[in-house]
Order: sequence, then structure tokens, then C-alpha cells
Amino acid sequence: MLALPYLFDFWALPHQLPPEGDWRTWVVMGGRGAGKTRAGAEWVRAEVEGSRPLDIGRSRRVALVGETIEQAREVMVFGDSGILACSPPDRRPKWEATRKRLVWPNGAVAQVFSAHEPESLRGPQFDAAWVDELAKWKRAEDAWDMLQFGLRLGPQPRQCVTTTPRNVDVLKTVLASPSTVVTHAATEANRAYLAASFLDEVRSRYAGTRLGRQELEGVLLEDAEGALWTLAMIEAMRIEAAPEMDRIVVAIDPPVTGGASADECGIIVAGVQMQGSPQEWTSVVLEDASVQGASPQQWAEAAIAAMERHGADRLVAEVNQGGDLVETVLRQIDPLVPYRPVRASKGKVARAEPVAALYEQGRVSHVRGLGDLEDQMCRMTAQGYEGQGSPDRVDALVWALHALMIEPAAGWRRPRVRTL
Repeated sequence: MLALPYLFDFWALPHQLPPEGDWRTWVVMGGRGAGKTRAGAEWVRAEVEGSRPLDIGRSRRVALVGETIEQAREVMVFGDSGILACSPPDRRPKWEATRKRLVWPNGAVAQVFSAHEPESLRGPQFDAAWVDELAKWKRAEDAWDMLQFGLRLGPQPRQCVTTTPRNVDVLKTVLASPSTVVTHAATEANRAYLAASFLDEVRSRYAGTRLGRQELEGVLLEDAEGALWTLAMIEAMRIEAAPEMDRIVVAIDPPVTGGASADECGIIVAGVQMQGSPQEWTSVVLEDASVQGASPQQWAEAAIAAMERHGADRLVAEVNQGGDLVETVLRQIDPLVPYRPVRASKGKVARAEPVAALYEQGRVSHVRGLGDLEDQMCRMTAQGYEGQGSPDRVDALVWALHALMIEPAAGWRRPRVRTL
């Protein structure tokens, strides 16, 4: 019974246990408070401990690498989920402060290193390493490279990386390696061990935002190089609630075919406030109502339902692929729907660039809950779309903002003032 609290295999969540198989790097990628530190600490224990306190484990020389010495010591060694807190009394290592290392009763040693000092990793050699918060290291590439050169002891040296995801090259390179395995979890997965007030606060503040998907859901969100939109640009214009709109449209980018294997049908709802000159107009993206694998009737019903929810003034649909069929399907659902077909005469990027310029000017805001749309936006570059499939949500967004802001502005005339 005394040993039960220390049997991590019994208590662990699935993402906290290392995968089976032949791997060199295990990445535990999750949201804030998802239990990543505990997973790393318990993995180190499993590596260095034998069946009995003095028995030799799989690894004898371990590197503990944090962003700074202080963070490595306070989180990885002394933290509430750190190595000392996880270790049973008869196997607990001793901290040698002057040498910045842990020493186990069986002779295994774990040395603490700072990622700010990559050269400190030049020379030592290891058969295991625990790397914490790799994605936030300022000198990540240099420190990671130095660690790899030192990870050369034993028949199969391995490392565990615990990190909240961020769009940085070093993390993407590690994830792309064929010798890397990944487990993933959102903050919610560890809710039994988190304060209810913490969860309530972060949900209310970040749920439904792209930043929330990164920090709470543990999703790696990539801004493609040269992207027309970035996470920072979108988050800077996030609003909690939409103001009263002067005009609202629903834009559709219909798929060529229907059925489960079809592309998404992009359906975006946006509104505009038109006070002042066109340079003063502002727009809000209100909803992403896109549907996947829908028949023409299903996506038409979804678009008209979105119109009804928001009291939209018009439905705009691209007809390059569907032609008159798009209008026919829509009018089967609602014969009186205010509908306008649009036909693309330019490529996707050329159409998207004027809309991206509106974002750069701070004239387009997003409500929460548009994560899938925002992911596509951050993969649209001046050279084309770098994601998988077609950016149907972005296409619908572009049509909506063209209809609300760009086309009306082109035909706008300043009201004439009558003089006496």
C-alpha cells in the first residue's frame, strides 16, 4: 500500500506514458497544466531506477535541460510534479547544489543544464535526457544540437521533450523526424488535478480563440512563411462580442462534388459598420458555418440557416464550378433568398491580398470560435496555400469581405453637400 502512490503506470493518463516501439525522441505536447512535467519526471525515474533501490536502471547519465538553470531546478527537480516530489523515500535522489545535479542511491546522476548556455552541453555525454519547454527556448537550435551530440552513451540513448507547442523551427524539425513519437493532451485532460477556478478563468478568456487552441488544447499552430495572415495579427483584433452591424452577408465557396469525400463547403458570415468614408468602415467575422462532406442540399440548408441566425441581408456564392446549379439548390430551400452569384476571374492569392490588407489596417475583427478558418488563413501565402486540400473557408471569407467592404468602396461617392 505504501508503494501505490509511486506506481505511476497505475495512475498515469494515457498521454503521460511513453509509447511502445523503437524511438529516440518522445515529445509530450499538451496545453498548460496537462501533466507534461509529471510525465517527464516519471520517465526519468523509469529510466534510472532498477527493480530495487540499489539496482541499476536502463540509464545512468541523464541531462535535465530547461530554459534556465533556475527554471530547471525549480520545475524539473523541486517542482510539485518534479523528480523529488515523484520519488519514493528509498529511491529519492539527493540534490547536490554546488554541482547542480541529482544523485540516486544506485549511482545514477542527472545533471541540470540551461538552454541559454548551449556550450555547457559540449563535452558531457548521456544515455538519456529530459528537455522541458523546448518551444520557448531563445537559443533552441544551438542547445538542441549540442544535446544531440552528447546523447551518445548506451545501446539506445533516448530523450523526452515536454512542451507546450509553439510555431518554432526547432520543434517542427523534431516532430518531423522519423525517430520521434508524440503523445498529446489538452489542459482538460488533467482537470482532476487542476483548480476549478483556474479552468473557469482560462476557458472564459481563451476558449474559442486561436491562442486558446495552442495554450489550452496543445495544438501546434503554424504560420506559413510569408503568410498573408498571422496569429498575432488575428489575435490583436479579437473581440468578445460583435457590435450592431449595418449589413451582414453569408458567403459560400461550394465544393465541386458532394458526399463524404468532398472538399469542405466554406460558409462564412460577416458584417460591416459603414459609418463615415470607406476608409473608416470596419468589419467583423461573425461565424464559420462551414460543413464537411455535405450534399448540395445540406450545405444549402446550412447557409440559409446561417442567414436566419444572423439576419443576413444577402447570400453570396462563387459559381465557377457549380454555375446555375448553386442558385437552383439554394432556391429549392428558400425561393426568395436574396442571392448574388460571384465568379472568380483572378487566382486565390490575388483575391485574398486586398482582404489581408484590411486586416493589416486593423479594420477586420474576429469573434471567438473561428479556429479552423484561422488555421487556413495562416497557411495562405503569397505563393499559394500551404495546407492540405483546398482553403474553402478562406475563399468564403474573401468573398464575404469583398462583398461588404471592397466592392462597395470602389463604387462609393462622397455625399454632396448643398451650399446656399
